Amino acid sequence: MPSIDVQKARFNMIEQQIRPWNVLDAAVLELLASVRRDAFVADAHKALAYADLEIPLPGGQCMLAPRLEARLLQDLAVKKTDKVLEIGTGSGFLTALLAHQAASVLSLELNPELAAFAKSNLQKAGISNADVRQGDGSQGAAAHGPFDVIVLGGSVADIPHKLLDQLKVGGRLAAVVGDEPVMCATFVTRTSATDFRTTQPWDCAAPRLQNFAEKSRFTF
Repeated sequence: MPSIDVQKARFNMIEQQIRPWNVLDAAVLELLASVRRDAFVADAHKALAYADLEIPLPGGQCMLAPRLEARLLQDLAVKKTDKVLEIGTGSGFLTALLAHQAASVLSLELNPELAAFAKSNLQKAGISNADVRQGDGSQGAAAHGPFDVIVLGGSVADIPHKLLDQLKVGGRLAAVVGDEPVMCATFVTRTSATDFRTTQPWDCAAPRLQNFAEKSRFTF
């Protein structure tokens, strides 16, 4: 495995991938410069840790591209007091970024092998305010809610109401919604007990999260 110059690779990732994608928030850029992405990648793929691509993970899953994670983080504007639910832990890298910004993160991962991998990665990175659990994220975690922030670490056809119900009033949910080739970063804010405001500020693509319903293909 070729060794990588982490400092240079990280600098290039920020300057060539992330800044050009309108991620200009100093706190987010600082976080990406300090959390080692290569520590959350399997040995076979370490040389790709800072590349502009989705890195394969066990169970047919993959890490989101760095610029997508960075832009989601910036637009969510997570606060130090926020209680976060993440769905689809993957390798735990986005979990780590969220944990640095929030009070606590509960992360649900369907694949037991991935959940164990993420847990180990977070432990090695010294992150103590993130709790990874193996479970079906499509159901959320109502017993532990409501949450200030819910983040879906992949794409879905639609955001289930079950998840929106687990947001606090004023809480925000971020997901990639749609079908190939048209997907949008989607942000939903709960404005009252019964009302939600949705924005879709930019286009992107992300691999599917498992166990979420697909839209019916029938047209009438």
